[in-house]
Amino acid sequence: MNRYPLHIRGARLVFSGALAVSALFALADEASAAQADFGSKVEHLLNAQVQQQFGFGAPTTAADASDNGLTREQESAQQRQDLAKGLTAEFVARNVAFSGDMISFWPNDLNYTHLMVCIEQGRSPAGTGPNTGRNAGVQRINVTPGPDYGKVETILYGMAVCDGIRTTQWGTVVATEEIDDGAAYEILNPLQTTGYWIADRGAAGADADIRMAYNDAVANSGEQRIRKRTALITQAWEGLEFLDTGVMIGGDEERSGSSGPDQDGGAIFRFIPDVPYACAGTPVRPGLLCTNPVGSLDQSPLVAGTNYAMVTQCTGNGNIGQGCEYGRTAAWVEISDPANARTEANANGATGYCRPEDLHIDRESPMFKGGDGILWCWTNTCGGTDGEALCVAETNAQAAARDHVTVDNGLGVFSYLANGTTIARPNVTRFVQNDARMRAHDNLEFQPVTRNTYIIEDATWGEIWACLPDGTDRDLGSDGCVSMLSVNDAAAEPTGFIFDGTGSAAFYMVQHGEQPESLKDLASNPVDGRTDDLIRITGFKVK
Repeated sequence: MNRYPLHIRGARLVFSGALAVSALFALADEASAAQADFGSKVEHLLNAQVQQQFGFGAPTTAADASDNGLTREQESAQQRQDLAKGLTAEFVARNVAFSGDMISFWPNDLNYTHLMVCIEQGRSPAGTGPNTGRNAGVQRINVTPGPDYGKVETILYGMAVCDGIRTTQWGTVVATEEIDDGAAYEILNPLQTTGYWIADRGAAGADADIRMAYNDAVANSGEQRIRKRTALITQAWEGLEFLDTGVMIGGDEERSGSSGPDQDGGAIFRFIPDVPYACAGTPVRPGLLCTNPVGSLDQSPLVAGTNYAMVTQCTGNGNIGQGCEYGRTAAWVEISDPANARTEANANGATGYCRPEDLHIDRESPMFKGGDGILWCWTNTCGGTDGEALCVAETNAQAAARDHVTVDNGLGVFSYLANGTTIARPNVTRFVQNDARMRAHDNLEFQPVTRNTYIIEDATWGEIWACLPDGTDRDLGSDGCVSMLSVNDAAAEPTGFIFDGTGSAAFYMVQHGEQPESLKDLASNPVDGRTDDLIRITGFKVK
């Protein structure tokens, strides 16, 4: 009788042992699942679909962000950075003046012959007098196949930290300065305008003395070709965008607290021309010209107008500004003095961001193509690993019944202006934020056709990220990002990244990298001869 219970106990012991083994496997599976959580699975899924989603092969990895052991002098264009599989790099020019930055196409982004490049140098040498301002400000690079391919020429000397640059729809180039008293300069006939010089930048809001050549003794001899646009605000410019009417949207690259304790960061501004430009034809992308370009700078819509600063609102008319940076509704407060825009915006409740950087309109968005409004995005680079990209949707369907509304918060009149002719209230959302690897969001570019957004880092071993647009899911951010490029020069950073109108080719600058003597060029950079590399990347498959 004692054997049966013992047998049962033995059987139960064997059974318990099997359970124990099963439990161990279950625990191992749970540990594996914890390591590959749902978010990681989504990330792996995106990496597996890179060709389908982004039009190139396997993305770069964190291990690619390192030095390849070659000097800049030794590197081929392909070796200057690590690229996603299937992409090819070639040098366009290796002698762009040191700190080449943002780029625009001329005369348009499809049939372009030249690139216009801002040179992010301070005005040099310091001081005043006829020998100041020898630094390159705006350069053009020939990209027409032939003997002059890659030729670098300086359009304008003497700017103070040229950063933002755009080709306008009315046939000019606007270049801006990233400095506290920064101004915007409009250039007519940029292929025939060579070697002009800002003899005196002038005070904030005052005209500049622009001459036809460096050390030209004739005051204002260059004003028929280049003019400082004093109707636009004084700010540290970088990102800006133009609509066909001449409306401008741009940000002030001011870090919060930089001008004093508890001071807000840079605001987002909008310029509405007094006389909107009557575009013949409808350009669908930046740099695709209207068929009636202006014949003189007097015909530009930037001659006169009104400026506004964006004020985001959380709830009610009094809950605005700081702490409401991603308000579901926003408005615009008028700026009465463009030369004092930063102080006025801060005093009147405009929302301040931490170093607003590049800014573009998504011209592939359904609302833009359908004429229902605009969608535009910009980046904030606060420093270190901090960064984000924000987007604003201004949909005409949200139009107010009137174009001016007085709000009950003592700030006066807000104007709800989408493009100068239609009325809309902006909705501000976060598109991408920094993470353990994506850092210091700086430049931003929309790829034509696909609506994919490219984010460029202002960081050591800086990367360029390709991000999907927001889909039909519940959130309002990108559906996922992968790394397309990583520079391998610790002294350099990627900047100025821009697609042509096909979306299959892009250009970018490898800025302030190594400076071997063989790559110095005093003709391009009279200050000290240092240069940067302009690179063309091809191989993007566009659906």
